[in-house]
Order: sequence, then structure tokens, then C-alpha cells
Amino acid sequence: MNFALFSSAGLEMIFRFFHYFAGVIWIGVLYYFNFIQGEWFKELDADEKIKSSRGVAVRTLVPRALGWFRYGALVTFITGVALLGLKGQGFGADMFKTSWWAYIGTGASFGTVMFLNVWLVIWPNQKIVIASAKQVAAGGAALPEAAAAAGKAGLASRHNTLFSLPMLFLMGAASHLPSQVNPDYSGWKLALAVAAILGLLELNALKGKTDNLKITSIMGVTHMGVVLTAILYVAIEVLTK
Repeated sequence: MNFALFSSAGLEMIFRFFHYFAGVIWIGVLYYFNFIQGEWFKELDADEKIKSSRGVAVRTLVPRALGWFRYGALVTFITGVALLGLKGQGFGADMFKTSWWAYIGTGASFGTVMFLNVWLVIWPNQKIVIASAKQVAAGGAALPEAAAAAGKAGLASRHNTLFSLPMLFLMGAASHLPSQVNPDYSGWKLALAVAAILGLLELNALKGKTDNLKITSIMGVTHMGVVLTAILYVAIEVLTK
């Protein structure tokens, strides 16, 4: 008896399963941070009677959530790279001339930047915030760099939320929204357009403000995520013809 799982297609399915599983954890915790925890922290800060509860949450809850968050991102990234390699073998040299690659390549670009933001921006800065909260709880003074670190982590996290909407749409579109592609189209035009859009947005994630993109609020980041998704979709349709 032959089992489909013990084949090349089955290997791809195994990687896809863990990609989905880890991705749900990663993006789920990202949305928890931005849509739930952030709003709750605002309520705590506004009420002097329960304001101290924020410190407890930062010392105990946040480290746990960040553990699932960053390792979910890591497994999602690793399995995603593996899937691209396996799919690439199936497509062969013509892969870069398919609508699948136009969608998945664009989505993977945003996912890669999100992964790097988690490990190189959000986590290092959150470690400072957590250390500061623990120092205060022990009777010491808050770390002077903690406020700035929290701002940097929050800015990158909010941009990751913005990036997640087009990433999810494009990942799904790769297999479920086939488009007509001119086999002679210049992939460099699309690559440069995506690099320019993503580069400018990431520059704002590192040096700018949420106000610059109107992503300070939950509804703001959701609306702008939909707008960004539409821009990227139109770019793909136009630049692959």
C-alpha cells in the first residue's frame, strides 16, 4: 500500500503543515499584541488604581507571548524557504515567469522583512523593556532607555501588522488567484517596484512614526493594510503583462 504522504508531494505537505501551524501562532500573537494587549495597556495607563498591573504583565505575560511570537516566526520562515525550494524544483526555470511566483515572491518579501523585524528590532528592544520592568519590581529605577526601546518595538510591530495583510492575501492568491502573465515580461520591473514600496515602508518602521502612515489605531492599520494590498495587487497585474 502506498501512502501519499511518503512521496515528494507528501514532503511538501509536511513542510506546508508546519508552515501553516507556525504561521498561525506568529501572526496570531502579532494581532494579539496590536489589537488586544496594546489597547488593554492604554486602559491600564489611564487608571491609577490598576496602572501597576502593566508592570506585572510586562514581567510575566509578555515574555511568554514573545517566546511563542519569535519562534513561531522562525519556524514559519524556515519552512517557507523549504517550500519555495521544493516548489521551485517543480516549476523549473520557468518559475519566475508564472503568476504564482509574482504573488508568492512579493508575499515572501514582506514575510522576510517581518521575520527580520521580529528578531532584529522587536525582540532586542522588548528585552530592554522587560529588564526595566523587572528592575522596577525589585525596587530599582527604570532603565533610561526603556521608553525609547518600547517605542521602537511598537513601531516595528505595527508595521508588521500592516505588512501582514498583503502578505496573507498574496500567499493565498499564489495558488487560488491565477493571473494571465506575459511569458516575456520583465521580472525586474516588478522586483524594483516591490523593493521600492517595501524599502520605504521599512524605513518608516525603523525611523518614522505610525502617524506618517495613519496606522496608529487598529482601524487605521487595517484600512492601510487593505490599501497596500490593493496597490501591490495592481502592480503585479500591470507589471506582469
